[in-house]
Amino acid sequence: MDAKDVFTLGLGLSAPWRLSDQRLDREKHPHELHLEVVADRGALFACPECGRACKAHDFASFTWQHLNFFQHHCFITARVPRVDCPDHGVKRAPVPWARPGSHFTLLFEQAALILVREMPVAAAARFIGITDKRLWRLVEHYVRRAVAALDLGSVRAVGLDETASKRGHNYVTVFIDMDRRDKPVIFVTPGKGKACVAAFRAFMLGHRGEPTTVAEVVCDMSPAFLAALAQDFPNAAVTVDWFHVVQLFTTAVDQVRKAEARHRTLPKSTRWAVLKAGDRNLTDDQRIALAELETGGFATAAAYRAKEMLRWIRRADGPQAARWRITRFINHIGLGLDPVALLDPVRKALRTFATHADRILQRWNSSHSNARLEGLNGIFKAARARARGYRNTATFITIIYLLGAKLPDILKST
Repeated sequence: MDAKDVFTLGLGLSAPWRLSDQRLDREKHPHELHLEVVADRGALFACPECGRACKAHDFASFTWQHLNFFQHHCFITARVPRVDCPDHGVKRAPVPWARPGSHFTLLFEQAALILVREMPVAAAARFIGITDKRLWRLVEHYVRRAVAALDLGSVRAVGLDETASKRGHNYVTVFIDMDRRDKPVIFVTPGKGKACVAAFRAFMLGHRGEPTTVAEVVCDMSPAFLAALAQDFPNAAVTVDWFHVVQLFTTAVDQVRKAEARHRTLPKSTRWAVLKAGDRNLTDDQRIALAELETGGFATAAAYRAKEMLRWIRRADGPQAARWRITRFINHIGLGLDPVALLDPVRKALRTFATHADRILQRWNSSHSNARLEGLNGIFKAARARARGYRNTATFITIIYLLGAKLPDILKST
């Protein structure tokens, strides 16, 4: 087997295409291997519209970057014909080693997608020797095509949450299939609020889904979300996920701590002592800080006790017990708080909690755990790491889809 046979086998060439020449350019660093592919004279080529075998109308030269050959960069050059189809006119014929319009071979694109799933796009681009802008275009093409093929006909329970896409008030809202354990993301859209819910409804209708069959939506306590859900998903029961309940009071505790710290010195390690989940993860210094808060009459201690009482509610073993505990919680915290301005954030959180008590109680009637929504944080963190250096919200959305959605196998689609 000579060198031409090796390259022909590696490229997967078949009639009418064949390898005619190869050369190694040693003047460039790294060295470049150039492979020239030609078609047999008089060959017929498929029309890209109907597949009919047609004669060549004219030819133009194209070059594609291929996988490296050992340490050498590899490029394929070929004169590609335009065919004269009786039904569709003059069209550029496809080639078997690359998709139309791409400057990379299919095998190169497949390797690039594998790298992007495992490392930041900027790092992957440096590794394969192209600009990150070109790599983003490649990834966006395949993700966009895969998202267009999603089938949402079986979606019955939906969770949604928003996250910051970058510094400042730039958000994306992510929708997940609550019945899917692995890769649950089904839709991502820029912004947050009512328009995002309407966009998801339109997306469902365009992907064989039916909004009226959605039986449950799990979300936070955003008035905009709740109003939109009542309008666009009228048959869905709304469940406020527990993650956002805890987040509501955790934020209130932190606001009390910051306000109190401006007036008196708090014990060392107070910040993480009151923000951590439970006492099992506390350091010795943090345990000491909690004890000093309790004995020192600090407002932060009262806010912390309110937050920790949520654990008692969560341990309720049924809807009836949960309703009783929620009522007790609202009455106990509402009457027990000192009437000092420092505790206003806790009172505000309590009013929000009381307003949405029925939706919070719905979690005991739901078969869906909020663990999937909490798991979105892991997807968001991974997406930010992969999209390091991203230029806009669209690229962040692309990586969320790539990492979190059950897309048709885009690696095989190459």
